[in-house]
Amino acid sequence: MSSHLQQTTSEESPLGIRVNTQAVLKRAQQIQGRKVAKKQWQAAWLLKAVTCIDLTTLAGDDTPSNVHRLCMKATQPIRHDLLKSMDMHDKGITTAAVCVYPSRVADAVKSLKAANSSLPVASVATGFPAGQTPLKTRLEEVQMAVEDGATEIDIVINRTLALTGQWRALYDEIRQFREACGDAHMKTILAVGELGTFTNVYKASLVSMMAGSDFIKTSTGKESVNATYPVAIVMVRAIRDYCLRTGYKVGFKPAGGIRTAQESLVWLTLMKEELGDEWLSPHLFRLGASSLLADIERQIYHYVTGRYPAYHELPMA
Repeated sequence: MSSHLQQTTSEESPLGIRVNTQAVLKRAQQIQGRKVAKKQWQAAWLLKAVTCIDLTTLAGDDTPSNVHRLCMKATQPIRHDLLKSMDMHDKGITTAAVCVYPSRVADAVKSLKAANSSLPVASVATGFPAGQTPLKTRLEEVQMAVEDGATEIDIVINRTLALTGQWRALYDEIRQFREACGDAHMKTILAVGELGTFTNVYKASLVSMMAGSDFIKTSTGKESVNATYPVAIVMVRAIRDYCLRTGYKVGFKPAGGIRTAQESLVWLTLMKEELGDEWLSPHLFRLGASSLLADIERQIYHYVTGRYPAYHELPMA
């Protein structure tokens, strides 16, 4: 066990765990206090962040046209002339995926196919964001998204089961989602803002990984509290502990409220320090965001030209 986690029952029971809150908060402060890279090194880190973004639209007014625009932005996230002046125009920089509601998956797949892009389409499912629909409906939603061409599914857990300590029932539900996903990657959203305690976050992380999650994700982005650094510390420590016990590497996805280039650098720092360089690539790290890319592109523009762009100078996401 890492020093931030204390066993309160026997070694055999990974759910007999208590999280040391003060140590977690102190570690989160340390990471936020790190000096970030400047100039060309910062630009390189920001391009790395772009390749880890799940470019997302989850709005009630999503239409085929704004999903199409999102897909085009995902395939060319930074203006070509800016990349060219950095000698990065031929490196195939795209976002990691696009993320949409199940009913918009077919639109996204069609747009990307027309653009001759192999970018993955992710879909939220299982009664997103609350997860308060019948299990049968939630499973059907996963199956329909996969049938429409989604290769990644972001499921939400049933928070009621976590809050009432029904960990076996939660495990069984997530196993069923895993089977419904088939070959699609499964990212499990814990909705940390609604789990109450760090200890519940740690337990939910472990149960989700045991049930076959490829990624664990902080939030839907619809809760009042979303991706925070202390919660991330707890989740990535769970990933590390699970990897040490099983040898299986699970990815991490913070989501909700991540809007600035500066924040994306802190998230990359956190991953590098806590889990190592292997978790600095899209197969083990994603940033769930809708407005983050615009700020990163502004910072890249500033790096290349020495001034900030007017809003009309950059393509919309």
